[in-house]
Amino acid sequence: MEDIGKKSPEGLEIIYGDVTLGVKGNADGKAFHYIFSYAAGGPVSFSVEGREWLYRAPRPVFWRAVTDNDRGCGFPLRSGAWLAADMFIHCKEIAVAVDGAEIPFPCAPVNNVYTGDETAASIRIVYTYETITNPSTEVTVAYEVTAAGDIRVDAHYFGKKGLPELPVFGMRFIMPTCAERYVYRGLSGETYPDRKAGGVEGVYEVAGLPVTPYLVPQDCGMHMDSDWLEVWRSTGMDNSSKAKEAKALRFEMDKMAFSCLPYTAEELENATHQEELPPPRRTVVCIYGAVRGVGGIDSWRTDVEEAYHIDGEKDIFCSFRICMAAEDGRKIDGN
Repeated sequence: MEDIGKKSPEGLEIIYGDVTLGVKGNADGKAFHYIFSYAAGGPVSFSVEGREWLYRAPRPVFWRAVTDNDRGCGFPLRSGAWLAADMFIHCKEIAVAVDGAEIPFPCAPVNNVYTGDETAASIRIVYTYETITNPSTEVTVAYEVTAAGDIRVDAHYFGKKGLPELPVFGMRFIMPTCAERYVYRGLSGETYPDRKAGGVEGVYEVAGLPVTPYLVPQDCGMHMDSDWLEVWRSTGMDNSSKAKEAKALRFEMDKMAFSCLPYTAEELENATHQEELPPPRRTVVCIYGAVRGVGGIDSWRTDVEEAYHIDGEKDIFCSFRICMAAEDGRKIDGN
C-alpha cells in the first residue's frame, strides 16, 4: 500500500470518494469531469466543458421493443425474460485499475489512505452485473479513461446454457435532454441485419429524434454497420434552457449498430398507439454488439431466418469509444 499516493506525471486527476470515483482532466482546452458511482453501479456523470451527458447510469441493453413480426412468430413469449433483465439488473462487483495495475477497491474506509493529490495516465473501472434470468448469467462492462478524456467501453455478455434467444445486446446511454440532431457514418435509412441491402454507405444527418409512426409503436431507428455517431445538443439539464451553441458527444465503433431515440424500449413497448407515447424529454442512445433480424416474411407466424438469431448460450463482446466531437463542418451525404 505504500505506493498508493504516488503521483503520475501525466494527465488525470483522480478523486477517491466514499461511494464514487471522480476523474478530472483537461484535453485541448476542454475540461472534463467524470463520476463513477459504486452505489448506482455505473457512471453517473460525463461532464465536458460544463455540459452534462448522462441522465442516469448506463446499463447493458437486452431488449428492443417487439415488432409486428416478433408478435406474429411468438418471439416475445419465448424470450420475454430479457425484458425483465433489461429493466432490472444487479451490480455484484466493481474493480478498479490505475495505470494498468488493479488496486484495492477504494470505497470507504479504504479510500482514507489517499491524499487527494493522486494523478494517473489512465484509469479503468469494471462493473460486473448479474441478470435476473433463470438461469442467471453475468455481464461485465469496463470503462477506461485516458488523459485525452476518451472513454473506451468494453461490454462482455457471458452466454449460458438454457438461456433464450436475445433481441439485442449492447449498452444504453440516456442523456438529460432531447438532441437536436445526430450525425453518423454508416448505411442510409433504417436498417437491420436482414434488412440492409438497400443501405448506401455515407455520412448522414438526422434532424431531431424521429420515431417511425407505426400504428402500434415498436422498435425503429436502427442503423447497422456504423463507424461513428455524433449526438448534438444545445440544452443542458433542462429542455427549456439552451446554450449559445450545440456540442456533440461522439461514439466511435467498428461497423456496429446504434439507435438514437427519445424513448427507451420499455416506453415504446408500453404504448399501443402513437398518442400514448409520453412527450419527448430525453435522448436514448443504444450501441449494439448484436441485433436480431426483423423478418417480415409474412408477419403472421414465420420466424426470422436462422442466420439472424442471437444465441443466448454464446458469448457476445462489443467495444467502442466515447469522446468529444470536433467542431461541426463534416460533409453530409444525405438522408
